[in-house]
Amino acid sequence: MSEGIKKLLQSIFDYLWGIKIAEARDGGSKSAIFSAVLIEFAAYAMRENTPWKDLFTYETFILFRKDTHLKKASPAIIGLSEYLHQKAQIEQPLKIPSYQVKLPAVYEQYLFYLDQVRGICQGYINSTRRVLASLHDYLEKRELSLSGLKIEHLDALMMEFKVAKTTLKTYRHLLRGFLKYLYAERKIIKQDLAPLVVGPPRLSYQKPPKFLRPQEIKTLFSSLKLSTPVQIRTYAMIHLAYSLGLRPIEISRLTLDDISFTKAELTVRERKTNKPAILPLPQQTVKAIAAYVLKARQKTEHRALFMTHNSPHSPVCPGTVIGAIRTAMREAGLSSSAYWLRHTYAQNLLGIGRSIYEIKEMMGHQNIQSTQRYLCVDTERMRKVLFNETL
Repeated sequence: MSEGIKKLLQSIFDYLWGIKIAEARDGGSKSAIFSAVLIEFAAYAMRENTPWKDLFTYETFILFRKDTHLKKASPAIIGLSEYLHQKAQIEQPLKIPSYQVKLPAVYEQYLFYLDQVRGICQGYINSTRRVLASLHDYLEKRELSLSGLKIEHLDALMMEFKVAKTTLKTYRHLLRGFLKYLYAERKIIKQDLAPLVVGPPRLSYQKPPKFLRPQEIKTLFSSLKLSTPVQIRTYAMIHLAYSLGLRPIEISRLTLDDISFTKAELTVRERKTNKPAILPLPQQTVKAIAAYVLKARQKTEHRALFMTHNSPHSPVCPGTVIGAIRTAMREAGLSSSAYWLRHTYAQNLLGIGRSIYEIKEMMGHQNIQSTQRYLCVDTERMRKVLFNETL
């Protein structure tokens, strides 16, 4: 057995042992799948006498994937290569190129903007690329330019998508983001078409924001557990969403430098209004953040507040915040989402007599119309007046 193969077997053992320890602490079930893949990968490398320097190249991966009967082998091998790269045992981790349609410059610049400026997670960017590829194809076939884009073109494009209604709703959302970019950032289109991209037909009145009642809030917080790092992280996220009304993307972008424990203040640097806000931190929220930082946060050079718990550790994306809060809600028996906590925060401000302009600033809304939606859902006050009933 060559030294390279011995080194590979030892590395696999160390890597899987680390995964098992993480699973015992945080939960999970990928160690069994990874074990099967990596054992077969080691057997393949031994059989082919693959040199250490060639083990984690794309060419070796392709040959191994043709040789193995196992499906979804890439996560295990990529994970092992990233582990070895962190240990400085290989120069570069395995990179598997994904098929991506190359788009004209303005499209690629928008995707770069989402990644580097907005800090959007890769899954969202990949979905956006697919929608933009369809838009580009539609315009090219009809010899149309982005500058000549009209709402009737966008309506016709949406009609071409043969997908579920929920998926179509996501596509409209992704398309609206690009249209806002073309109008506000690049000045390529003369009219903001984003608000015109809507699903058919809309009711006369928008559905009011959904929020949690006091008893549901008690149920949620009493159900939260603090046994694992992931649970402690979720606990801090929920406190920020409930006590400050932060959006998931705002929570994901917080850094250690944004928190002042001595002043009990939090600086939210990136908001839709493009105006940073300094918000007072309630005592319970300060304690929740401190517990996470001291007991559960990964030791890393990153300054982001919330980090992933799987190696390689990196700042969480908004989807991680949404998923963590949604899971906690379901475990509490509540059929609600992360944004319900934000809406609950707005209701609490309304309930203590804050003006609509104060609520607008606290919520970080771009326009007063967004805040006005909350004026018609002061259910507690309405029930007291009409039915002499309290929530």
